[in-house]
Amino acid sequence: MEGKKLVVPGEKIIEGMDYLPGDGTYRSGPEIRAAILGLAHTRDRLVKVIPLSGRYMPKKDDPVIGIVTEVRYSNWTLDINSPYEAIMMIGEATDRFIDLKKDKLTNYFEVGDAVICKITGIDDAMGVMVTAKGPGLRKLTDGRLVTVQPSKIPRIIGKNASMIKMIKEYTGSKMFVGQNGRIWISGGNEELVLKVIRKIETEAHTSGLTDAVKKILESEGNGKEA
Repeated sequence: MEGKKLVVPGEKIIEGMDYLPGDGTYRSGPEIRAAILGLAHTRDRLVKVIPLSGRYMPKKDDPVIGIVTEVRYSNWTLDINSPYEAIMMIGEATDRFIDLKKDKLTNYFEVGDAVICKITGIDDAMGVMVTAKGPGLRKLTDGRLVTVQPSKIPRIIGKNASMIKMIKEYTGSKMFVGQNGRIWISGGNEELVLKVIRKIETEAHTSGLTDAVKKILESEGNGKEA
C-alpha cells in the first residue's frame, strides 16, 4: 500500500502478519481492516487510519470529558462523544468511601454534570470504563465546554503541547483538552480562545497555521504572560 486511500469500516487495508494494526484499524486473521471511515496509510509496517470526521473512538489512558447521562445504583453512565458509552463505578468516583446505604450517588455526580476523567479499560464488547480519581480529574463547575472534531485535537494541542500553551499564555484562560473532542475553557479571554480553536479546527490541514494563530493572539490577546 502506497500513499493514502479512503477506506470504510470493515474494509481490508492490507494483508500480512508483518504489518501491525495502529489507530483506527484492527486485525482479522492475517488481514488488517479499517475500524473507522478515513484515510489509510502505512509507515514502518504500522498501518493507521486517519479519521476524516466523526465521533471519538475510545483508547485506554485517554483523558476525556464525559457528560453524565444516567445515575444507577452503583455507577454512572457518561456520554464521551463516542458511539460507546462509558461507565464509572463508585470506587472510581472519589477517594472517599461511598456507603450505598447512606450516600446518594447524586451527591457526587448528577445527570448533566461534566467530568474530566480518564479511560481505564475497554473490553472486547467495547464496554468503556473511566475514573475520576487522579491529578486534574474532577467535576467541572465553571467555564464553558466546546466540542470539535476529535481528529483535530492533536493540531489544537500542538507538538509538545506548543499550541495549547501559546493560547493559554496570550489569553490567560485555563483549558483542558479531552481526546474525545471536548475542550473546557475557564476565565481570561474565553471568546478569543473559542475564536482560535475554531480557526485551528477549520484550517488544521493548512501550513503556517501556528503563525496565523499567533498573529491573532498578539493582536487581540492581553499580552503574553511572563
